Amino acid sequence: MFRLILTSSFFLHFRSTINISNPNHSYQAVESPPKIPPLPPLNTVFTLFTSRRSLNENIYCGQVLSLPRFWFKSVKKFRILIVEDNAPFRQILKETLQTCFSTIAIDEAADGGEALQKVDAFLPDLILMDIRLPGENGLELTKKIKATHPNITILILTSYDMPEYREAAFQYGADRFLSKTSLDLKELKELVKSYQKV
Repeated sequence: MFRLILTSSFFLHFRSTINISNPNHSYQAVESPPKIPPLPPLNTVFTLFTSRRSLNENIYCGQVLSLPRFWFKSVKKFRILIVEDNAPFRQILKETLQTCFSTIAIDEAADGGEALQKVDAFLPDLILMDIRLPGENGLELTKKIKATHPNITILILTSYDMPEYREAAFQYGADRFLSKTSLDLKELKELVKSYQKV
């Protein structure tokens, strides 16, 4: 067991050259892995445990330092963006989701321009998209968002529950089509849960 004092303003991980027959292990500081959370105060003392599972092994800080594991992992909240011009409906939907999922971050947009800004700034994991919006409609928005952020899941949520709209929604890249008139909150809750696990 070794003691390590963090004295740098950037986060190091260590490459360990391990010889099973030689207990004197040497470490070489190499380039920081990406997306590391903010550092603890300088001169913080850590306990370093080495592993002898192989003769040449990479040891990363998240695995070998005696700090809680959550410190080493950038934890990103699941994020939902509601794109809806009907303010009362938008507010009810937001409050319902917040009640069901207290740890989820939720933002909202009332029109296409605001939605595109929020997509870039908020980086949602899931978008609940209305079709009829001021300015650009939700289908065109879906196409634009999918072109630049293909990993964002987009659910069309609209009052226009007609076959032609359903077909168009999937053609424009939507992942799911839901009708406001027959919206089942239990179904919506289960859908959000399923996308959280992806």
